[in-house]
Amino acid sequence: MDIEAGPGSLGHVPGTTRPVPEAEPALVERWRAGGGELTELLSQVRERLGGIAAVHLGPARTVLVTDPHAVQHVLARHPERYVKRSHRARLLIGDGVLAATGTAWKRQRRLLQSQFTGTGMRRYEQRITESARTAAGRWTGYARTGQTFDVGLEMRRFALDAIWRSLTGHPLDDGTERELAAVGAVTAALPTLPADAGDARDAVAADLARIDAVARHAIEAARGGAAGPDGPGLVHVLTEAATERPEYTDRLIRDELVTLLLAGHETTANTLTWLYLLLDRHPAAREAALATGAEGSPQRRQAIQALVQETLRLYPSAWILPRHATEDDTLAGYAIEAGTDILVCPYLTHRDPELWPEPEQFEPRRFTAPDGRPAHPGAYFPFGLGPRACLGLQFALRESSALLAHLLPLHTPAFRSTPTKVAYGITVRPDGPTPATLEPPLRPVP
Repeated sequence: MDIEAGPGSLGHVPGTTRPVPEAEPALVERWRAGGGELTELLSQVRERLGGIAAVHLGPARTVLVTDPHAVQHVLARHPERYVKRSHRARLLIGDGVLAATGTAWKRQRRLLQSQFTGTGMRRYEQRITESARTAAGRWTGYARTGQTFDVGLEMRRFALDAIWRSLTGHPLDDGTERELAAVGAVTAALPTLPADAGDARDAVAADLARIDAVARHAIEAARGGAAGPDGPGLVHVLTEAATERPEYTDRLIRDELVTLLLAGHETTANTLTWLYLLLDRHPAAREAALATGAEGSPQRRQAIQALVQETLRLYPSAWILPRHATEDDTLAGYAIEAGTDILVCPYLTHRDPELWPEPEQFEPRRFTAPDGRPAHPGAYFPFGLGPRACLGLQFALRESSALLAHLLPLHTPAFRSTPTKVAYGITVRPDGPTPATLEPPLRPVP
């Protein structure tokens, strides 16, 4: 059976094509006049026109894709027809694997792929666990003293420590942490930077210089054979590749290192911050997870993973995935012309009431109950789908589960205030601080 002609595929008749329905200009004008978020406009377009719809965001027409069958067609079945032309963070990550295209991307992904699956992931398990233990120790101190701390900053500190240990073999020290705060600063600034590439780079030149200095030191240490206490890391893999592959210049190694830093901590930190904000509003979900199985059991791990998966449904790591049609195509019965810009939007697919009953509700049982979630792979893809899906998916899930296994049984943050807005940039994150205090542990820390 043709999966793209099944239920939910917009009901088209195979062999026929029709124009993509287009949002009326008045809708776009009202949105512009109101100064709303792009998600608000795209949500209205989807509600009015369905899972494949066109909208004029600029001079050219853009096609929004949220239907799961169409999502799979674009991202997984025909990625050669719908290509990634650039990355919004290219100023920061250069030619790293997230921004690379064509043959260069294939070579770079092949090298890194083995590091994030199977044996490669087992190499970093202990480093992730040590980062989680370090974070848990800090939280125990906060509980003992009653100190107010920022949950979002703590999640970034943990996730940055985990990826830094994996990159270098060293735990994150205070000096490196201060310098690498520049990664977050550049990432947050990207949506507001000047359109001109030179002007944009000048605006964040000081932060980029700090990042480059940290990267240069890590590369020199790896090339000098100085493995950390946890052994060699991913930077060593990159410097060793340079001995046989001339394309791995110091600049490309720097770009890959910064790409891994960004992808390895920013999204995980956001997910964990969102999760704690959601648990603050839905404390029964925490209790249900902790009541499932014994500590360390497969049942408990599954329940914790469900908390993470439901958080990623509401706030996916990649909330929007731009693509560009390189040739004419038929997408679920609609004619797509070569040159068309495509926006695949996990954020909206994950909130489609036809796929997810009560989609705005935080309900982790969707991921543990039989038939609790849609079976189609295009209905849930928080890390993307197809050959360009996030390399670090397993790393990110392991990070989140490891930290929650340590923190959830012992501590419940009491937030002093919570953000009222959402920031939609490269990632989707809470737009504001998350100050909290902790009650003393309910039982002694083992």
